[in-house]
Amino acid sequence: MPENKGLVLVVEDEHHIADLQRRYLSREGFGVHVETDGNGALAAARRMRPVAIVLDIALPGMDGVEVCRRLREEGDWTPVVFVTARDEVTDRILGLELGADDYLTKPFSPHELVARVKSLLRRAAGPQRDPVRRVGRLVLDTGRRTLHVDDGPVELTTTEFNLLAFLMRHPGQVFSRDRLLAQVWGYADYRDTRVVDVYIAQLRAKLGDAGPIRTVRGVGYGVADTAR
Repeated sequence: MPENKGLVLVVEDEHHIADLQRRYLSREGFGVHVETDGNGALAAARRMRPVAIVLDIALPGMDGVEVCRRLREEGDWTPVVFVTARDEVTDRILGLELGADDYLTKPFSPHELVARVKSLLRRAAGPQRDPVRRVGRLVLDTGRRTLHVDDGPVELTTTEFNLLAFLMRHPGQVFSRDRLLAQVWGYADYRDTRVVDVYIAQLRAKLGDAGPIRTVRGVGYGVADTAR
């Protein structure tokens, strides 16, 4: 029997899809709890503290977007994978702006779902070597998964943290959007690389004038080579 890898909360009102997700995640050693509406999802997330949440956007009552918004407002940064039947850029961007860490568009392979969850949790664990990086007014600790600006803590989502950590581990280098998708997200199958721009914008908004991220037009993003 696979080693228990923690509980995944699946929020899906289509029972056959929820059952498929449960079976494939269980085979990989995850415990799985299923909720079919937003209110139940919010209560379960608060009660069970899952390692990840697979959250359908279109739910009866409170939708997935509102569930994610409330969790983030409460300081709950459990990794969230949004699931949507709508292949709309605005839907995906809204989810990411609210603090989701990834998304899948229906229909999708259950193997892909499992791969996304596992990748997300690997990214959340982060590298342990050379755990503390400093640049300017930022101190980022990948061991403790913390970021401080001017000695004050700044809350980041899993993906925001991993993106900033990757850039700070490679000071002075500039990475294309495709390269960042491959290195930070663990795959590069997005049709729209705007997802990288959204996360960069969110980091800049949270870091304010202390932000070290620079844009090289036509190339990509990097941080100054003063990091250490």
